[in-house]
Amino acid sequence: MLVVSDTSPIINLATIGHLHLLPELFTEIVIPSAVFDEIAGEGNNEPGSVEVKTASWVRVLTVPVQPLLPQLLQDLDQGEAEAIVLALDIKADYVLMDEALGRQIAVTYHLQPLGLLGILVLAKHKGLIGAVAPLMDRLQSEANFFIDRHLYLHIKSLAKE
Repeated sequence: MLVVSDTSPIINLATIGHLHLLPELFTEIVIPSAVFDEIAGEGNNEPGSVEVKTASWVRVLTVPVQPLLPQLLQDLDQGEAEAIVLALDIKADYVLMDEALGRQIAVTYHLQPLGLLGILVLAKHKGLIGAVAPLMDRLQSEANFFIDRHLYLHIKSLAKE
């Protein structure tokens, strides 16, 4: 399964000590060079930076020059735009992304976006975690990850909690 990730899922999972879920769910994560730079580039030492630099399950690829990239950069940041272009280029099964506009744009290109909360639900269904709610609570308190109350309840329902 080919999976391209934006910055947010990696940093936020690392913040709560659950970055290990990505290789357990997907075997390999492909990230564009802009995402690498945002997490572990010079002057950046975000949560997950060590893994992004050293883990065998992370593959960094340079995004091919395409006219789509400048178009996407009008609305998205570099990491999100490169993740979408790379996902299209390698025909990824999923693009891991939390930013709402990025996810909407990914769908218009027939990509399958999967956000951090979706990753947690998938991990719960595969028996990799016992419960989603405590991890959502930690995301909110430790990573300042905003989760709307209705979405929080919806995710709990999807996780059968």
